[in-house]
Amino acid sequence: MKTKTKTETSTPIRSAGRSLAGIACAASLAFTPAAFADTIKVLTSGAFKQVVLAFVPAFEAETGNKVEVADGTAGALQKRVDGGEAFDVVVITPAALARYAETGKVVPSSVATLAKVGAGVGVKAGSLLPEIRTVEQFKQTVLNARAVAYIDPAAGGSSGIYLQGLFDRLGIGSQVAAKAVLVQGGYSAAKLVTGEADLAIQQISEILPVAGVTLVGPLPEEIQNYTSYAGGVGAASMHAATAQAFMSRMTGAGAADVIRSKGMLAP
Repeated sequence: MKTKTKTETSTPIRSAGRSLAGIACAASLAFTPAAFADTIKVLTSGAFKQVVLAFVPAFEAETGNKVEVADGTAGALQKRVDGGEAFDVVVITPAALARYAETGKVVPSSVATLAKVGAGVGVKAGSLLPEIRTVEQFKQTVLNARAVAYIDPAAGGSSGIYLQGLFDRLGIGSQVAAKAVLVQGGYSAAKLVTGEADLAIQQISEILPVAGVTLVGPLPEEIQNYTSYAGGVGAASMHAATAQAFMSRMTGAGAADVIRSKGMLAP
């Protein structure tokens, strides 16, 4: 009878050892923090987008979780939420958020006021800064402009809806309409860089981020319009604890400084 050699008997043992090592390695990878990380989706009004983005890097680095940010006009966001789009956190006007809390789309106890922002005027960097300190100066500046960029009221943007009414009240509605550059969403001030407009009016927080643009200043207080924003956790969120943790970043210590740095006012 042939006797098995040491080589023959040790080969399957080594193979089994390698298999067990592979399984152990795979198991260790499966239990790394990354395997348990959440990815939350934040829907935010465009005016608050830069604030949300400012909180993301530290939150991701400290928690290992990921944050996806999607923005739009207040009107567009409401259509998306009403249409059933999934989200973990939503930042929108307090009135819309209150409705979502009542209809079960947002957790009522998670709702928090975050900030407010006024409208401002922007021009292309290097341009002469127009006078807008008084209502009459603002009115004349708008009339003198070749083309005025602002959010299309039909797109549901808070600033565009307000401005349309303001121009009518100032008696210049038809003149502005004739030279309006209506923007469907995003930054109206981008039209200054492309040369499509020489004056842009929008929420201050949406003028500041645009490279190549200078903020002239806010609208005169007599005609200023402040838009408030609030946030809440989606009732259908699969990552409610992580979503609430991100909300806490936007309301906790140091949040007010971040909010002010983006051209908004803390509550």
